[in-house]
Amino acid sequence: MLVSPKRHVEHVVRDLDEPAFHAIMEVVRKVALAVEAVVPSERTYVLSLGSQQGNAHLHWHIAALPPGTPYGEQQFHALMSENGVLPWTQEHAEELAARLRAALS
Repeated sequence: MLVSPKRHVEHVVRDLDEPAFHAIMEVVRKVALAVEAVVPSERTYVLSLGSQQGNAHLHWHIAALPPGTPYGEQQFHALMSENGVLPWTQEHAEELAARLRAALS
């Protein structure tokens, strides 16, 4: 899942005052808990990635690490598409989205 502020923000620390930073982190946590509620998770990765050269907007990636993933295949290795992606059908994606929406409500 991705979490992004509605207004354009580029830098995770400099462009948010303290109340705005805490508010969006509350949303990130709520979404991460919803992911954990519907997807088996050994750990949940929460990353803010981007670059002035490409993704010049603030967003967080929230990704569940499946239980039993060997240590050598965790962390950045698990997030790199060249190491494989999960085969998902449109139906499976829609079902997961519905479960996530329910967990968030």
